Amino acid sequence: MFKISIITAIHNGLSFNELYWESLHKHTFHPFELIIIDNCSADGSAAFFETHGAIVIRNKENYSYPYTQNQGISVATGEYLVFLNNDIAVAPHWDKHLIETATQHGIDIISGKGIENMGNRDETKLYDRRWKRIKYPIYGIMGLRKKALQWMLQLMYGNWEQFCEKQWNKYQAEVVEGILGNNVMMSRKALAVLGNWDERLQAADFDLFMRAKKRALEVGDIKPCHIALGVFVHHYIRLTVKYSARPKPFADRDKLINLDDKWSEVERIRLHPDNASKLA
Repeated sequence: MFKISIITAIHNGLSFNELYWESLHKHTFHPFELIIIDNCSADGSAAFFETHGAIVIRNKENYSYPYTQNQGISVATGEYLVFLNNDIAVAPHWDKHLIETATQHGIDIISGKGIENMGNRDETKLYDRRWKRIKYPIYGIMGLRKKALQWMLQLMYGNWEQFCEKQWNKYQAEVVEGILGNNVMMSRKALAVLGNWDERLQAADFDLFMRAKKRALEVGDIKPCHIALGVFVHHYIRLTVKYSARPKPFADRDKLINLDDKWSEVERIRLHPDNASKLA
């Protein structure tokens, strides 16, 4: 058994947070510590997680994604670090399957697949269209109540556990190169080799992919980031941003830069995951 540290930043979204905790509690195989970085929520979300035993770091202002993830890293004690959004649902034994898949391929940074990337473009487009047909009408009728979110999930997949089991049975430990920013598992080795998240970039998942891919090509002591095709993670995709109350500006916004300030067009073309292929 491994101990894993799950790091999640939140800014309100209590209904999402309740479902998120229920999903983690029900479906996580390994012992875990949940580290919540609360960016001054005003809806009781921080207290909710505290009552369920999470480590809660309460910020007095709203900070960017990479800054909060590094806050979590600073207190994490697990053998694996997992960076998860709060608006997701995980598959049964998601963590066990991710670790097994990563170990089989010698990968140190791995994500579960989801609507944004199903491993091939045709299936990704299919799931994306289906999700949009489901989420918008339900949101229009019921808003973002917990029951509405549960209904979206049920209409999208039917029986969630059975759907995820079919995905695992079909793909097992198959992988493709890439990353899904809503769920990233990283070994301690990856953290030692690549360092913390770059706090200058809100698109820190893309930056992480680029750094890992560059290191893999130039040094070779780590493999690029990969997506596990047998592990499905549902992401509610921007419902928290698009339809929730407008978040406060980032307290560290003045130090944020654009991707093209760090990664040239030549580098993006050379390293971008569109050039990915399956591992043998």
